[in-house]
Amino acid sequence: MSVSGLRKQFNKASQLVNEKVLKASHTEVDDSFRDLERKTDGTIDVIKSLSEKVIPLLQPNPTARVKIAYRAKVDRARGQQTTNSYPHAESTLAEVGWKGAGELGEDSNFGTALGEFATAMKEVADLKESMDVTVNQNFVDPLNHLLSRELKEINHHRKKMESRRLDFDGKRRKKDKGGNISEQELIVAEEKFEESKELAETGMLELLEGDAEQISQLQALVEAIHTMHQDAATILSRLSDDLAEKASQSQSRPRTVREPRPVRRLNTLDISSPVKFEHQTVDEDPKSTNGALSGADSSPVVAPRSSVGGGTASKAHCKALYDFEAENEGELTFEEGDLITLTGRIDENWLEGEVRGKAGYFPQNYVDVIIDL
Repeated sequence: MSVSGLRKQFNKASQLVNEKVLKASHTEVDDSFRDLERKTDGTIDVIKSLSEKVIPLLQPNPTARVKIAYRAKVDRARGQQTTNSYPHAESTLAEVGWKGAGELGEDSNFGTALGEFATAMKEVADLKESMDVTVNQNFVDPLNHLLSRELKEINHHRKKMESRRLDFDGKRRKKDKGGNISEQELIVAEEKFEESKELAETGMLELLEGDAEQISQLQALVEAIHTMHQDAATILSRLSDDLAEKASQSQSRPRTVREPRPVRRLNTLDISSPVKFEHQTVDEDPKSTNGALSGADSSPVVAPRSSVGGGTASKAHCKALYDFEAENEGELTFEEGDLITLTGRIDENWLEGEVRGKAGYFPQNYVDVIIDL
């Protein structure tokens, strides 16, 4: 910065201190300009809040949003196209429904009902995904463009106007005190201040008078939400009617009559007389199989095995109800029946754990929590 530039910055700072501390006189803008500034600031605050608060409407789970944003950042760093989509709750329900339908089979009324339920949930999830895309294109992106371009330019002119106002008032104060400020310098400073004020005023007027664009964007948001709910209501209404019909058919179906069958007893034990147990020795012959007990009818004694291995019984753990295959980085793959050690909880839907030396997160509805964290 040149010497003249440093001197100008010093004069502005000196004028600002005199105004704040010593209450020095300064140029006041008219009330209409102040009103424009107030309305412009209000518009900026509302637009910022709308662009931020609409995101939880489209993607309610904050943990999932963070994961998607992180994966998108990694993909961009690798030069790859981002393909991660938000996991809507309806998509999870659809997966559970399809899994249950496959396990129960087409012969089960409940199984076919689960299949129809899963299909409807997937359609609702697709509607939400479509709404997400529409709202971002027609509402969020235009608002962000307005913030980053037009409103940024308006604020630039306002800051420049204030800077030039301080320069003009500082030179005028210095001239009044007999300083070395020519009349021409004062005129030039005043003209620059008026120029910046006019640019800022024009920008604010255009913003406030062109609010039809913001209203159209708000209407696009409402239309997207309305369309999604309307189509979802149609899908759910159809599903409700189909399930009611299936429930009626299931209730009217003749019941299967089953006759009780006696339990086959492999060994009959006479409990009418006391049982006498005698001490028996174990055959220590190394050629004998499994160290069988001596005697013709002796059977090997097997110690009961705990269902939780590796000292997990006293730790927080859960049992897998279904197979889960990791689809994203950080998820934990396991099979039905696996005992998983719990190490943390992400939110009400996701847990963290370890199994077979691997760690990761997984959906809670795939497991039965035996000992909670």
